[in-house]
Amino acid sequence: MWASGLIWYNPQEASVIVGTRSPNMATNGRFFHSGALYIMSAELPVLGIVVPCFNEEAMLPITAKELGTKIASLVASGQINARSAVYFVDDGSSDGTWELIADFSSQNSHFHGIKLSRNYGHQYALYAGLMEAKGDCLISLDADLQDDIEVMDQMIIKYKEGSEIVYGVRSERSSDTRFKRWSASLHYRLASFFGIEALPNHADYRLMSRRAIDMLAQYRETNIYLRGVVPLLGLPSALVYYKREERREGESKYGLKDMLGLSVQGITSFSIMPLRIISVLGMLVFVISFLLGSWALHAALTGNSAAIAGWASTVIPIYLLGGLQLLAIGIVGEYVGKTYMETKRRPLYQVEKTTNDGYIGA
Repeated sequence: MWASGLIWYNPQEASVIVGTRSPNMATNGRFFHSGALYIMSAELPVLGIVVPCFNEEAMLPITAKELGTKIASLVASGQINARSAVYFVDDGSSDGTWELIADFSSQNSHFHGIKLSRNYGHQYALYAGLMEAKGDCLISLDADLQDDIEVMDQMIIKYKEGSEIVYGVRSERSSDTRFKRWSASLHYRLASFFGIEALPNHADYRLMSRRAIDMLAQYRETNIYLRGVVPLLGLPSALVYYKREERREGESKYGLKDMLGLSVQGITSFSIMPLRIISVLGMLVFVISFLLGSWALHAALTGNSAAIAGWASTVIPIYLLGGLQLLAIGIVGEYVGKTYMETKRRPLYQVEKTTNDGYIGA
């Protein structure tokens, strides 16, 4: 073993240990990290594939078969380490999803299961998988396999070239309904308007390096919105494009209610602009009400016949102000509720059991 400055090399283990207290800097396509030690292995990277599952009994056999084949293909082609694995995260399913995961894990060493104690929701299940899975880099995708797994090769190439986050971006949305395309477009426009760094046509199909995962672990906010948090990490990133396929088995668990909830979660977790909009609307309504009141007073003093009816000048401001007040209370209540939940500091997820307690990965 020889050492040079803060770099140690062990020829028996074919690895380099790097440590520094200086600012982050690139080296050999990889990185130093301030105040920490990272192992840069000369071996092939260990890949972890994180798959959140909720009532996916119908689709899971297909998913396991195709991901198992993909892992074997990547290993055979010399792109990843043979210790790479798939981590299925059961988000409190009520069907036979966990039994299938346990069965897959007992038959194939590349499969591992993580069972959450209850249903936490897609974003939390995904976060749990990223925190619990092992590997030099992790790829997350949904169990329906609508995201093209063939672009994993491109993701790994980008990772080896130095990108620590690789986003899977849809090249087109022909497989979506007209309403889904419209609602998705509206979501991204709203996110951009409110100053959220959300990548258009990107959901949760991405590769993240171990350093990116470690940085993500520092975000312990209860109202987690991964699509907004990941870009905030600021690490070198790249894009790969793919065509999203139609779902082959089962039904989508992400309905209109979930999409609306995700949009509200993202906006209220990353922007206070709605509160500022309320202030602007309040000022605008105040000016309009003042002008209407001045007109009504002038009409009464001058004996204008329009003041006798008085219905429009009275009822319209009441309805306008009442509606605005309810809207304002609702938006403020959303922020107060989120603050209340954050102060509780409850765990984002709890693992009930796993299929393998051994250490897998890097």
